[in-house]
Amino acid sequence: MPRATVAWSLYLVRTKDGALYTGITVDVERRLAQHADGTGAKALRGRGPLQLAFARRIGAHGAALRLERRVKRLDKAGKERLVARGLPRGWLTAARGTIPTRQRQSSSATSA
Repeated sequence: MPRATVAWSLYLVRTKDGALYTGITVDVERRLAQHADGTGAKALRGRGPLQLAFARRIGAHGAALRLERRVKRLDKAGKERLVARGLPRGWLTAARGTIPTRQRQSSSATSA
């Protein structure tokens, strides 16, 4: 399958002690099953049962990596807000490297 057609997703998995693990994958269900059977990330081994807390299709691999890095920097409260409310406005656009028209116009006006 050509790389351009693969859609990457960002996901958060909740462990039995309430911790939230962040990752990216092209197949959330397959990856969750790998984590559950112990063949996924070492950080999740022995921390089950695991529950999918959040998943969002992102698109390109680079955008998914940028979002994953941003989410991993959040504290527990920030990750809980993301689980409850979804991605904050503008994060997906920023991760994809696109600037909304309104911001593009205002930034060009300030640089002139």
